[in-house]
Amino acid sequence: MSLYQIRVEDINNNIVELEKYKGQILLIVNTATKCFFTPQYDGLQELYNKFHHYGFEILDFPCNQFAKQAPASIEEINRFCVEKFDTSFPRFQKVNVNGDDESILFTYLKRHQKGLFCKKIKWNFTKFLVDQKGKVIKRYSPFVKPNKIAKDIEKLFLENKR
Repeated sequence: MSLYQIRVEDINNNIVELEKYKGQILLIVNTATKCFFTPQYDGLQELYNKFHHYGFEILDFPCNQFAKQAPASIEEINRFCVEKFDTSFPRFQKVNVNGDDESILFTYLKRHQKGLFCKKIKWNFTKFLVDQKGKVIKRYSPFVKPNKIAKDIEKLFLENKR
């Protein structure tokens, strides 16, 4: 199975085939609005502003699995992110990232980039960097701020130009 065969639901319940993002660099993130790491939305938006016009997308998947830190509806979550952090990158339906009912996308991501000590996602704002061919390049812990990922994104753009 390839990343591009996976289908997800956007905030309007429309099915989105990830093939739509073929040829783009992706940063896929599980997020929450009531989390210690929620201010990272600012850094994510900065990355998006810096690289989007070159072919970069952030895919935001709210997750209520960790301490119930995304309890609101997807509409409320979206409104919060847009109003408080001025986000403009795509947001999708809430997902589980671990367990029997985890999203197939996160099963795929974890299979291709295990964490340092285990393959489970330990908290919100775990980030996965995917190259233009759909290969999962790197997994970042929630403690890695988005601005620290910029050099890896730039490297992928440079490698693609060769």
